Amino acid sequence: MTKRVVLFLSTFVGMMLVTTAAFAQAGAADNQFTLAAYTSLAAGLAIGVAAFGGAIGQARAAAAALEGIARNPNASGRIFTPFILGLALIESLVIYALLIAFSLNGHISAVVEKLG
Repeated sequence: MTKRVVLFLSTFVGMMLVTTAAFAQAGAADNQFTLAAYTSLAAGLAIGVAAFGGAIGQARAAAAALEGIARNPNASGRIFTPFILGLALIESLVIYALLIAFSLNGHISAVVEKLG
């Protein structure tokens, strides 16, 4: 399963690199509206990837913590605190991505108002 995921991701990244070079134009960001469009795309992708990664991380952390508690119920107190701390750190990364998306959104608004 892991080899398939790595193979898929490496193939996907390779295709993205090749298609970018194949469709490159002389003036890719020809005006400010194109720049705003790419910035909004980046903001959307940033929060989407961060939310997906955070959800996967939280699911794996919860599964590992519950498995540990199921194997040794007496250790639930020692497992619970690091588990909650880990979930908070995972969620903080998603919040950072949200802040970056808001920052990019502010940049888009500034560009559109300047051209107004």
